[in-house]
Amino acid sequence: MITRRALLQGAGGLVLGSTGLASYAVAVEPGFMLDVTRYHITPRTWPAGLDLKIAIIADIHACEPWMPASRIRHIAEVANSLKPDLVVLLGDFNGGHRMVTGPVMPQQWAEALSVLEAPLGVHAILGNHDWWHGPLPRTRSDGAESIRRALKHMKATVLENDALRLSKNGRPFWLVGLGDQLAHPLGRARFRGVDDLDDALDQVTDKAPIVLLAHEPYIFHRVPNRVAVTLCGHTHGGQVNLPIVGPFTANRRFGADLVYGHSVHGDRHIVISAGLGTSIVPVRFMRPPEVVDLAISGPPVATA
Repeated sequence: MITRRALLQGAGGLVLGSTGLASYAVAVEPGFMLDVTRYHITPRTWPAGLDLKIAIIADIHACEPWMPASRIRHIAEVANSLKPDLVVLLGDFNGGHRMVTGPVMPQQWAEALSVLEAPLGVHAILGNHDWWHGPLPRTRSDGAESIRRALKHMKATVLENDALRLSKNGRPFWLVGLGDQLAHPLGRARFRGVDDLDDALDQVTDKAPIVLLAHEPYIFHRVPNRVAVTLCGHTHGGQVNLPIVGPFTANRRFGADLVYGHSVHGDRHIVISAGLGTSIVPVRFMRPPEVVDLAISGPPVATA
């Protein structure tokens, strides 16, 4: 989660440092850049012969003019060009700040995403902004119902503490989607989540490998070794990353490797996407929007 104070300090530093850099961080990087970030991971517990390719789309934060439906359609087309086996949407479809000219309604961004194609389907979880408010901050929340309807209308599977068994070429794996961990703010940086990791994993009925979808990475310290790969968004990779200072992100107590990218903890792998949109302020610096192209395969076979 990105703190308002940290991001405003970071944005202020850009303004004070250089008007040109500030223009780049406000207009160019968040609004026009789009990276494809590729990872090939080989979890020790992943079975040989199950080669899986996942396109990851996170933190769209749809709004005008920063993330209009036309840009969302382009992002979906980029994801399609990767030829993934499945697409996962990691939550935060609603806009993340009030510096906008207007909302992009759920039916609009869902129509833009409806072009997504993958043999094993499109699967989604919800994020904190989908729970906290409507299409924009300070608009009324409907408990994420409009988000669910939009996702189902575009034929995406919505996973909220659910486990889904899929297979590729006859080789099974489980896709487990977690409810949001910050769904209900309680004040003073306290939240009550709707996540139930134990119940979700109890639905797994065999030894096939597990891919876990969790909007926030903070659950990762509780994820058992039974889960081979955890995929997260939420942090925006820090959103504003200054040389020496690093990312302006909260909850660093969970570790710098739970802000962005791929890291390995024992037998567990985690990939955290930088996402696409912005929250608090419409600024990105040294962390461009990205679609993640993730390849998962078994570990290399040792040779004598």
